[in-house]
Amino acid sequence: MGKLGDDVKFDPPCQPRACAIQDCLQRSNYNQDKCQKQINALYECCDLFYKRNGDDAQTVSCPKVSLLRLKMKQLAEDGK
Repeated sequence: MGKLGDDVKFDPPCQPRACAIQDCLQRSNYNQDKCQKQINALYECCDLFYKRNGDDAQTVSCPKVSLLRLKMKQLAEDGK
């Protein structure tokens, strides 16, 4: 994975982070719990993507903004 700003500028945006999740899932026999770091990194990238481009922006690498915000809220609540 590159730097956050670089990954947002990638075409399509955040693609390196989405690929990192797929690589991790394959290595961990599709155990999502072992890939939470990569998932969080994608959410971080997508959050910056939407902040820079607006809530109506789209990229194949990111969930829709409403789902992203819900997931980020759930992660924050789980971390308490």
